[in-house]
Amino acid sequence: MDGERIQQHTRLTKTEGGTLALLLLLGLFARVWRFGSAPPGLNQDEAFAAYEAWALLNYGTDSSLHAWPVYLTAWGSGMNALETYLMIPLFALFGVRTWVIRLPQLLLALLSLPAAFALGRRTGGTRGGLCALAVLALCPWHVLLSRWALESNMAPGLLLLGTVLFCRGLEDGRCLPLSALCFGLSLYAYSAIWPVMPLLVGLLLLYARPRADRRLLVSAVILAALALPPAGFLAVNYGLVPEFSIGPFSVPKLVAARTGEISLGNVPQNLRTMLHILLRQTDGLRWNSPGRFGLFYPAALPFGLLGLAALLRRLVGSLRAKKYDPAVLLLIWLFCGVIQSALVSVNVNRMNMLLMPAALTVALGAETLLRLLGRTQRAGAALLLAALLLGFSAFERFYFTDYADSLNGDFTAGAQEALESALRHDGTVYVTQALHYPKLLLASETSPEAFSATVEYAYYPAQYLQPLRFGRFVYVRDDSPPFDPEGVYVLWNGADTERFEQAGFTVERYGCLTVLAAPA
Repeated sequence: MDGERIQQHTRLTKTEGGTLALLLLLGLFARVWRFGSAPPGLNQDEAFAAYEAWALLNYGTDSSLHAWPVYLTAWGSGMNALETYLMIPLFALFGVRTWVIRLPQLLLALLSLPAAFALGRRTGGTRGGLCALAVLALCPWHVLLSRWALESNMAPGLLLLGTVLFCRGLEDGRCLPLSALCFGLSLYAYSAIWPVMPLLVGLLLLYARPRADRRLLVSAVILAALALPPAGFLAVNYGLVPEFSIGPFSVPKLVAARTGEISLGNVPQNLRTMLHILLRQTDGLRWNSPGRFGLFYPAALPFGLLGLAALLRRLVGSLRAKKYDPAVLLLIWLFCGVIQSALVSVNVNRMNMLLMPAALTVALGAETLLRLLGRTQRAGAALLLAALLLGFSAFERFYFTDYADSLNGDFTAGAQEALESALRHDGTVYVTQALHYPKLLLASETSPEAFSATVEYAYYPAQYLQPLRFGRFVYVRDDSPPFDPEGVYVLWNGADTERFEQAGFTVERYGCLTVLAAPA
């Protein structure tokens, strides 16, 4: 049986060791080359996570004056907190810089590469491990995910580590508490997985039946302890209990909770969208999927279907023989990812719980094909690897040229430099509405108290709060900014600046933005 065959882990041959090293080096290069400058600028969610980390480090509260919250109240409808907390010690060591903001995501993504090899090796032997590593290290989806700090994108890596450690924990119980820690931390990475995490953990335990001993009990305590604050957060935001604290940590009530985003009534539409994304390998959002290269390259679909067939066959074989097969754990994860994707209005980052096991299923399909080739499998492996490397080379060339340039507007390239220039001048700073307010908070180092005391919102309460003004900043339209002879303006490139230039304002351009400063 396959489950028995893959348990025999032998030492790597020279060819296998060389392939492993090559894939790890290519994966490392794809993620660290020009790290911090590609993508250019900062996404608004990156900026808010970073501001909250800076505020907690320096003032002990987030932007809404909650002390060490278990879930951030950013935007009004909240953000996951784990990445912010991981940024705090890094800010203390290195300061607030783009590469520091993105470092937690990068480190977790790099750790995911050997974890993918380990899980692939358990489900498909050494060849399966190399296939898993090749797919994850070189696929566009994971490269994109690794290079910017969207906080929900930490969940796939943590779930992968949790699954690998669970596999290992079935043999060495010391790994089970670490598995529980990773699964528990994933709750703080992406709240949309909360409804299916009990299903995932329950199915893993039901199928694998780990030994009921002290280590399993410790694991259960760790997972329960980490799950209690999110459970308390739900109780607060469903109006069951008021805000409360757990030691130094607060459990806040959001301005407007997004509880309606998870709906059984939207399941058919969500499933159609999920299938569309998987088949087309794009959600139409530039920062999630790089055009013609797709998530796993266009040729991945037949390998994914072959891998899915192999998983289903191994499930049937495992149940009939009543023997454990680690491939079934991957199938359970894949199934739970589908359930999670069906419950939310999906795009690529919202269905990230599904995409990691989908990538590993593609890899299993490649391993299955190579096994079917029999004596010609070495030639087949060389051909598949060469094709993958060609696709990866073309993708990397595209990523650092046309694709990076296409993201200038999405990540507001030049925003930090433009705001620093504007803040060197006295007077009111008039800012384009295209520049999200956490970037202003971060650049100006506005304290949470000063922000809360001066902010005026367009609408309140709202799921996505938009200030009209706070501190020195006033938001304006690019096509009709008010004229202030003593002000300074940060406008989108292309705004009408003629009257300001005629009045003697200086003009400086930074990426997407133009800074206009009143004459001294």
